[in-house]
Amino acid sequence: MEQRIESYRDLKVWQSAMTLAEDCYRFTKEFPRDEIYGMTSQMRRSAVSIAANVAEGYGRENRGSFVQFLRMAQGSLKELETHILLACRVGLLRKDNEIELLLRCEEIGKMMRSLIRTVQAKQAE
Repeated sequence: MEQRIESYRDLKVWQSAMTLAEDCYRFTKEFPRDEIYGMTSQMRRSAVSIAANVAEGYGRENRGSFVQFLRMAQGSLKELETHILLACRVGLLRKDNEIELLLRCEEIGKMMRSLIRTVQAKQAE
C-alpha cells in the first residue's frame, strides 16, 4: 500500500537527506577549529543543500521545476561526496565515517534518480 505524499517531508529522499545532513554536522564537529570556514562549512552547506533543493522543488508545485531542483540536489550530493573524499584524504574524517557517509550518498542518489524518472513519466502523461 502506497503512502500518499502530502508534503516534501513525506518524501523518503528528503528524510534520508536530512539524516545525512545531521550526520555531516555530527562528524564535522570533530574537525579542527581552523576548518570552521573551510571544510566544515563546505560539507555542511552541501549536505543541507540536498534536502533544501528537494523541498524547494516540491514547493514549486510544477513537475518541470521539481525535476530541475532534484537535479540541483544531485549536484549538491556530488559536491558533498567530493568533500567527504577529500576530508578523509587529508585526515579530517575517519575512514569508517567516510564509508558510512558515501554509502548513504549512494542510496540517496539512487532514490533521487528514481524520483526524477517517476516525475518525468508523470509529466509526459
